[in-house]
Amino acid sequence: MKDPRAVIIQPVLTEKALRLKDMENQYVFNVALDANKIEIKAAIEKRFSVKVKSVRTENVKPKPRQRFTRSGKVQGYTSRWKKAIVTLQQGDKLDFLENL
Repeated sequence: MKDPRAVIIQPVLTEKALRLKDMENQYVFNVALDANKIEIKAAIEKRFSVKVKSVRTENVKPKPRQRFTRSGKVQGYTSRWKKAIVTLQQGDKLDFLENL
């Protein structure tokens, strides 16, 4: 098994993610591109001492992006990343997100 710090990169704190946290007891994380559902579940349970009910994953595709600099227009793409939506067992919560 991989180190939990290598699997879980950071939590995603968008309006939709915070709504999922409040209503459905689901938490959204940015995870490693090569991580699978079993590794994500094990990493969440080991790092935060909670029981995971289910894990859903999604590969977020890069989007085109334009920037304007002094030398003109620069075109590129945003980074691709993997999103994991983790549903916890009834009664479990992650403490670091409760103060938001």
